[in-house]
Amino acid sequence: MTGASPQPGWYADPAGTPWQRWWDGQQWTEHTQPPPQVQVSDPARVQRQVQEQARVAPVQQGGGTLFTEPVLVVNQKAKLIELTNEYAVYDQRGNQLGSVVQVGQSGLKKAVRFLASVDQFLTHRLEVRDSAGHPQLVLTRPAKFIKSTVIVARPDGQEIGRIAQQNAIGKIRFDFETPYGVIGSIRAENWRAWNFAVLDQGGAEVARITKTWEGLAKTMFTTADNYVVQIQRGLNDPLLSMVVASALSVDTALKQDDRGFG
Repeated sequence: MTGASPQPGWYADPAGTPWQRWWDGQQWTEHTQPPPQVQVSDPARVQRQVQEQARVAPVQQGGGTLFTEPVLVVNQKAKLIELTNEYAVYDQRGNQLGSVVQVGQSGLKKAVRFLASVDQFLTHRLEVRDSAGHPQLVLTRPAKFIKSTVIVARPDGQEIGRIAQQNAIGKIRFDFETPYGVIGSIRAENWRAWNFAVLDQGGAEVARITKTWEGLAKTMFTTADNYVVQIQRGLNDPLLSMVVASALSVDTALKQDDRGFG
């Protein structure tokens, strides 16, 4: 930890293990705990979300992991005020495949988020974890001014690519920028940027992101955003990892700044 010492709390283990380690305010201790899994839904609700709200017909099950299922359901944990972004990821039948948890926030940062709408000026770091709590991807969105960039990396820090916003007016577009060049993009279907098509390098659609409506009361009084991601055909890395990260990146890059506390 650098700079001002954060408040005591559980943080991602700096040793790189999938567990959390206790920071006592001055140093790391020997105390660890498994990372929490984010439970925000039930199987029947997820199935309705996929079939009735997103209108995605049931398809053959995949391999039961974040990277092998053809449908991913990304549901944000509902909170009146969002100080730590948390999501659960399910398959089309409502089985939890993993979770996404914001990590590395100090007590000072949480206080700033509580007192002011400054999310776009802060760096956000999310861990994508499998069902056992092991990190699979790390998403980092540096502080932004107008356009967002989300860095997609392996848990060991190896960068896979960047999901870079290309415009701020009109239908929003992100490009998948990698060391191999631009390998795909995310394109909003309208100016409100609720639904997105994910394209490969040649412009063919390989996935679709659909935001699902949670009802007026929940939308007005909580910060939760929910998405269904349909991956339309088998993909290889690095495009596969960029597509899996894309729904989470869209929410972090765009939606978190629209609602004040997001």
